[in-house]
Amino acid sequence: MSVPAGEPVGDVVTGEAVVLGLRAASFASRMLAAVLDAVIVGLVLGAALWGASALLSQTDEAARTAVLTAITVLCLVGLPVAVETATRGRTVGKLVMGVRVVRDDGGPVRFRHSLARGLAGLFELWGTFGSPAILCALVTARGKRIGDLLAGTYVVRERTAARHVPLPPVPPELAGWARTADIGRLPDATVVAARQFLARRSSLNPASRTALGLSLADALSTRVSPPPPAGTDPERFLTAVLAERRDRELVRLERRQARTAELQRSIGRG
Repeated sequence: MSVPAGEPVGDVVTGEAVVLGLRAASFASRMLAAVLDAVIVGLVLGAALWGASALLSQTDEAARTAVLTAITVLCLVGLPVAVETATRGRTVGKLVMGVRVVRDDGGPVRFRHSLARGLAGLFELWGTFGSPAILCALVTARGKRIGDLLAGTYVVRERTAARHVPLPPVPPELAGWARTADIGRLPDATVVAARQFLARRSSLNPASRTALGLSLADALSTRVSPPPPAGTDPERFLTAVLAERRDRELVRLERRQARTAELQRSIGRG
C-alpha cells in the first residue's frame, strides 16, 4: 500500500480526514460564545479595576494610570490567551456552546495561536466592538475572524448528533494474520479518522474514498508487523487492524477486572 499524491495522514488529522471529523461552528454559536466570554472578561476587568483604584487611591496619577492600563491589557489579552492555551481552545463561552478553536489542520491550538488571536482581538473585538470580526466571519469559508486568519485557526463544533457506528468484525480472510500481528501504539487522531472513514465511506465520492482509504491504511501499516497479505484491500485492512485492536483491549479489560475481583475477594477473606 502506498500513499497517493496529496496530504499524508499521520499524528494529526489532516486534509480530507478533518472534513470527516470536524465541522465549522455556526455563526450564531460563535457569536453567543464570544458574548458570554466578553461578559466574563468584562466582569473580571471591572472588579480588578475597582480593586486596584481603591488600593492606589493615594498614589500619583501617572503610576495609577500605568497600573490600570496594565490590568486592562492583562484582562483583555492575557486572560483569554491563558485560558484558551490551557484548555486547548476552549473558553467558558465555547464550552457552554459546545465549540472550540483548532488549527487549520485540525490539531489543538498552542500558545502562539492563542496569542495571535488575543492580540488581534484587542482591536477587532474590544477596540471596534466586534464589527470587523463579524464582517470577516460572514465572508470567510469557515467563519474566521481576523485573529483566526492571522493565527491559522478556526472554530469547530464539538457536540454533534452523529450516531456511533460500531466496528464490524475482522474480515475472515485476515483473521489469521490479525491474531498474530504485532499492533503497536496507534496515534489517536489517525484511529479516530479511520473509524470515521469506515463509518461514512459509503457517502464519500469514490475517488476521495479510494485516496483517503489508501492514506489511512498507509499511516497504520507503519505500526503493524508483519504487513498484511499482498493485495489486501485498504478498507478491509483498516477494519482488521481496528477490530483486532478493539478485541485485544476488551480481553485486557476483562483480565484486569478479573484480577481486581480476585484481589477484592482475597482482601475480604483476610
